[in-house]
Amino acid sequence: MNIVCAASVLHAREAFAGLGRVRLVPDRDLRRDDLLAADALIVRSKTRVDAELLEGTPVGFVATATAGADHFDRDYLNDAGIAWSAAPGCNANAVAEYVVAALVLLARQRAALLPGRVLGIVGVGHVGSRVAAKAPLLGLRVLRNDPPRALRNGAADFQPLDAVMPAADILTLHVPLEAAGPFPTRHLADCRLFGRLKPGAWFLNTSRGEVADSDVLLHALGHHLLSGCVLDVWENEPDLPDALARAVDFLTPHVAGYSLEGLLNGTLHCYRELCHFLETEPVWTPDPRQLPAPPFLALEATGRPDEEVLADLLAQACPIPADDRAWRAAMNGADRAELRRRFDRFRKNYQSRREFAAIRVHLSHASPALLDVVAALGFQVCAHQP
Repeated sequence: MNIVCAASVLHAREAFAGLGRVRLVPDRDLRRDDLLAADALIVRSKTRVDAELLEGTPVGFVATATAGADHFDRDYLNDAGIAWSAAPGCNANAVAEYVVAALVLLARQRAALLPGRVLGIVGVGHVGSRVAAKAPLLGLRVLRNDPPRALRNGAADFQPLDAVMPAADILTLHVPLEAAGPFPTRHLADCRLFGRLKPGAWFLNTSRGEVADSDVLLHALGHHLLSGCVLDVWENEPDLPDALARAVDFLTPHVAGYSLEGLLNGTLHCYRELCHFLETEPVWTPDPRQLPAPPFLALEATGRPDEEVLADLLAQACPIPADDRAWRAAMNGADRAELRRRFDRFRKNYQSRREFAAIRVHLSHASPALLDVVAALGFQVCAHQP
């Protein structure tokens, strides 16, 4: 069979070569003409999959190596009898670790302490549930909001959004993008939400850009309704008003889920789903020899507060400040077309970080409490340097 893969799908050629002929095409360059002899299509979120792309092609299977499928016209795919699959949860741990790092680094930047603060989590699925599990390690108290889950599982563990907003010192979004239906999320973060948040709250969005109204977010920051903000996604990516970019503490170009493990999980999911579609046994797994060596981080903790050492560790493990600086430099002086090219190039060439479980850490003279937190976050804590 003929398999067309977006070039950003990690290890696509190695994964799918055993199933047929593989052709790689740059994500934004994928057109209908590329699919006139294709049986299967594997993409990521930059490729819109709809009738314009697929009508009149032999494609019978489409998969995205991403958690969400809002770039798929699912009604069209279902009506056309085209099998499709997303990879929910593939990068959930990566995004949750990004959020943990962002909270600690934002606290340092704002000269604030996290213990005792209230974290409101909107959307408690694959990512939000992991954030909820990790947040208490930072001393945060968690409020959960997820109307679909509350309806399915009972409301005991969830709070209505109207109760979360005035109580939360920090609000983080982890919802899918839904424009309609019983629980729409497009512009969920609107003037009503920001107007009811606790004054001076922090706001994080690592879900989908269109979940937050950019104009309202800029107003909330400009009028000090918010005192801190981290964006990994925003409306009309990569376009972003200069004023909003300046107002945000940390701005990264949709890379929260870009861990090596998360990207590989997405490819593996697509490969296994295509094998299932073809009724063949999956045999491919990533070759460890093709993966970078796990990192080792050593920090000196003597005479330093635990929160400062933890912030230094997380800035190395999940380099949000460095990514923020690099992306702002890439944005500088770019017109709209060039900005899109730089956005794609940044993400294509992004040096995938490793998740905490792959990172060995030695903290000289660290307190037992800090060592416990670092281990609970998933790092491999080493008693001695290798």
